Amino acid sequence: MDSRAIRIRTAGAEVDGDLVVPKDASGIVVFAHGSGSSRHSRRNQAVARHLQSRGLATLLMDLLTADEEAIDMRTAEFRFDIPLLGERLVAAIDALQADTATSDLRAGCFGASTGAAAALIAAAGRPEHVAAVVSRGGRPDLAGPHLDHVQAPTLLIVGERDPEVVELNEQAAARLNCEWKLEIVPAATHLFEERGALEVVAQLAGDWFVAHLQQVGARR
Repeated sequence: MDSRAIRIRTAGAEVDGDLVVPKDASGIVVFAHGSGSSRHSRRNQAVARHLQSRGLATLLMDLLTADEEAIDMRTAEFRFDIPLLGERLVAAIDALQADTATSDLRAGCFGASTGAAAALIAAAGRPEHVAAVVSRGGRPDLAGPHLDHVQAPTLLIVGERDPEVVELNEQAAARLNCEWKLEIVPAATHLFEERGALEVVAQLAGDWFVAHLQQVGARR
């Protein structure tokens, strides 16, 4: 298993990521964390380990630079800059296409909270590379007009006890012109902190990515 830190160059900034590529990986999943989080998100790391165990490469990345994070902690001005977050996720996908270890792999995007909107923006912007999207407790509605252009099969996972986000996901799903599915996890709240809830998320996400990334196939 190839595991290394990478730096992703975007317009005017560089952000850090942790790349893990299992032997004979069948695809790669890029993670977009939620507001106020980072590539060190325990929940996303747990899902990433599950995906790695199923033969998928993963990229956990920061969406903000260290300076931007420091400013955001005081002002929250970057965490809801969805176009900026989407642009950086697109830059990560482009970087993976230029990396010899991942250039032959189709990508999936896993977005949590506001990161779900960034994932959908990236899918709309790179339809030739992004073959599946999963949203965990996400705000896909924040992707705005990009929703109409998403081609990648999209799975929306929401907790049963998160009714406002359930409604927002239903509204966003109605705008998608691609294959989509809404999974509501029983008794789960927004952060899926209940016993076994995150494991359900990981299983659902793994099933979705394995089915769709393997269906598309690697371009080896």
